[in-house]
Amino acid sequence: MELDLKGLACPGPVLKTREAVLAEPEMMSIRVHVDNPAASENVQRFLNSQGFSVRIENEKEHLYVVWGERARESRPVVAETERSGEPMRRVLVMLTHDTMGTGDRVLGEKLMVNFVSTLKEMGADLWRVVCVNGGVKLAVSGAATLAALTELEARGVSILVCGTCLTHFDLLAHKQVGETTNMLDIVTSLELADKVISL
Repeated sequence: MELDLKGLACPGPVLKTREAVLAEPEMMSIRVHVDNPAASENVQRFLNSQGFSVRIENEKEHLYVVWGERARESRPVVAETERSGEPMRRVLVMLTHDTMGTGDRVLGEKLMVNFVSTLKEMGADLWRVVCVNGGVKLAVSGAATLAALTELEARGVSILVCGTCLTHFDLLAHKQVGETTNMLDIVTSLELADKVISL
């Protein structure tokens, strides 16, 4: 199957890809054309979750082809639901600003650095950190929170960074940690989480 999804705003490309794949459960290969790197990453991640081996080719400037092939024995990846025989408690932290609270910005920046640096104390319950709007500035080069987020990712915490937001702030090329994500992944994460902490 081949899909031309150029020109669609996020999360259009991944939604259309999802629709096509779910409509044909026996699909073995797919080729998706998109026109920005965030869309190519989103489509790649979705296809990986459905058991496809994926490669991305940069046809020309701003044009990408995402190729997916699935072995016959492949099955969609099922999210982990248990840890050591016990139900997992999934805590999602949504970061919508690059500062904490309102009032003095310098203080707010310090508080946010302290908050992100302390998230590791939640242990295995911390499942996912989602950065949207101004929160994406926490995951780019030069951010004081970068080291803490990188440590969380190394511990197995999923870091999702909104691609539309990165593009809006012209920061897509400066993202240093986490996966560029889309609204479908964010909504799905909120649905799956046992607890959401939003700042």
